[in-house]
Amino acid sequence: MTTAREQLIELIKSDAVFHGDFTLTSGKKATYYVDLRKLSLDHRAAPLIGQVMLDLIEDIDGVVAVGGLTMGADPIASAIMHQGVARGKTYDSFVVRKEPKDHGRGRQVEGPDLNGKRVIVVEDTSTTGGSPLQAIEALKKVGAEIAGVAVVVDRQAPAKARIEEAGYEYRFAIGLEDLGLAPQ
Repeated sequence: MTTAREQLIELIKSDAVFHGDFTLTSGKKATYYVDLRKLSLDHRAAPLIGQVMLDLIEDIDGVVAVGGLTMGADPIASAIMHQGVARGKTYDSFVVRKEPKDHGRGRQVEGPDLNGKRVIVVEDTSTTGGSPLQAIEALKKVGAEIAGVAVVVDRQAPAKARIEEAGYEYRFAIGLEDLGLAPQ
């Protein structure tokens, strides 16, 4: 029987790795693109993502919520929350907007009150670490304690170094070598 991680790797390789000429969020050029949103919103992959990410973060003590910068983090946090319930874990999820709302309560972080709570910032794929770091800045403003950053697919680019330089633990579930890809 294959593990959830092995199943997820196969789904990513078959359905979410695209070859061609791409411009990444960082502005860098790439000859392949890992479009994890294609799978993080897919009924086959979402439960696997939740299971794999739970395995990745289960040893981090005191975490009460997971989430990150919308949109890449949203389905990842939801998958962790739902699969966590199946394992008897009680992780809530949260969403960090790119900017505070200009109406209603004007919030940038949506979800439970995170003041004084330990959280993990999640992301689907990470190249530069910009999205998790942006989420961390918003979370610090609401008093959250950042326990670390957890990414489904790491592109083996500056993300890990930038996040660790900022003082946060960085973990990833799947690397490029797992997908048969080389760093660019």
